[in-house]
Amino acid sequence: MKKEIFGIQADGGFTLIEILIAIFIFAVLITTVFGSYRSVFSNTETMDRDMDLHETGQSCLQRIILDLESIHLSMPPGYSPSDFNEPPVPYRFVSDVSFSGNSTFSRLRFASLSHLPFFPDLRGGITEIVYYVQRLEDRHYILKRSDNLYPFLYIKEKGIDPVLCEGIRTFRLRFYGHDGIEHDEWDSESEAFKYETPKAVEIKIELTNDLTTQSFETVVVLPVSRKKNE
Repeated sequence: MKKEIFGIQADGGFTLIEILIAIFIFAVLITTVFGSYRSVFSNTETMDRDMDLHETGQSCLQRIILDLESIHLSMPPGYSPSDFNEPPVPYRFVSDVSFSGNSTFSRLRFASLSHLPFFPDLRGGITEIVYYVQRLEDRHYILKRSDNLYPFLYIKEKGIDPVLCEGIRTFRLRFYGHDGIEHDEWDSESEAFKYETPKAVEIKIELTNDLTTQSFETVVVLPVSRKKNE
């Protein structure tokens, strides 16, 4: 009894050509299916990396916001600028621009009530917080957060400072005074800034995982700020 397979008449069973054609069709189907799976897995991995980057940026930003919203300042009438031969005021607010590799990043120092104690030292109190960017040997940048109880170190970078986030591409701070003027740096113990502290801080962070870059921005209005010392 004859039957027709793939348009070819056969007396029974399969010919070699029929088997080869079937194998070819099967191979095409398998290649298509596995190609689709590979594409799905690749997209899923990319999405996971982007989500991790987003969560890292949000956590980093929230930590800085919390620290700034817990700022501690010396206020009048008890406050007075330190003389030339006196140690700096412990609760001053200072930011400058630092160089790391071929890039520039903001650096910030202030006093805050948001100290994070680590075992075995579980003391609390007013802490000196310093944010700064450091370059690694592989040309990647990390943002570090220094947290020191008194006596303060005044912007001293330490190797043991914890890393707040990796993949830093941009860390830029801008400061707004009571007059509304914008500044890239600040020094509350400088006559140029009238011994004031800023009214608000603008934060911009860009993170990269070598495949994509995400940007995070916000403005923090400080809960307390010092105006010109009359």
